[in-house]
Amino acid sequence: MKTIGLIGGMSWESTALYYRLLNEGIKKKLGKLHSAKIALVSVDFQEVEVLQHRGEWEQAGALLADAAQGVEAAGADFVLICTNTMHKVASRVQEAVTIPLLHLADATAKRIQSNGYETIGLLGTRFTMEEDFYRGRLTSQHGLEVIVPAAGDRELVHRVIYDELCQGKTDDGSRREYLRIIEQMHAEGAQGVIEGCTEIGMLVQQEHTSVPLFDTTTIHVEEAVELALMD
Repeated sequence: MKTIGLIGGMSWESTALYYRLLNEGIKKKLGKLHSAKIALVSVDFQEVEVLQHRGEWEQAGALLADAAQGVEAAGADFVLICTNTMHKVASRVQEAVTIPLLHLADATAKRIQSNGYETIGLLGTRFTMEEDFYRGRLTSQHGLEVIVPAAGDRELVHRVIYDELCQGKTDDGSRREYLRIIEQMHAEGAQGVIEGCTEIGMLVQQEHTSVPLFDTTTIHVEEAVELALMD
């Protein structure tokens, strides 16, 4: 079994979910008392959030590159960034280590295409929904048409992530707003919707809507389990 490297803490709420799901996934595949081999470096999200909103991505990239070197030094065979937004610095992280980075957007696109979908809605932080590092990658590298919410709804989605979900809070009113936005994107042609922030699955699950959802945390974990067990 390969050792899975995790760069976490952004937020720790979703990193805890990664840890649990990885161990459950390995247990399901191997049975008995098996659990995942994991090397984790968890950063202080307050420091990262400040850099994000100041636009200081070079410094944020250096911070995550150091974390990646830490998981490699701890014996990781590949590395995951346990957040969609910080894939903005994915190339900086990959350059810092010799082990491969399992890119979250690529894993998600693979799952979407396996369902035969070509047009997809995207929820996430403002950075994820608006910038090319994620939305553009889905389009340029995977040929997907990506629909995002209107400007006001993007601000609402972003605010809920930082002010509520990253702090472990789920609110029924916020869930209703997210479901409204999901239905709107579906009406605009989205065949499904990417929950493109690793905390969104805390708020909205498939049971809440008939629109197909792609929970990036679950997808990322499932790809990591397969890679960890690959000969």
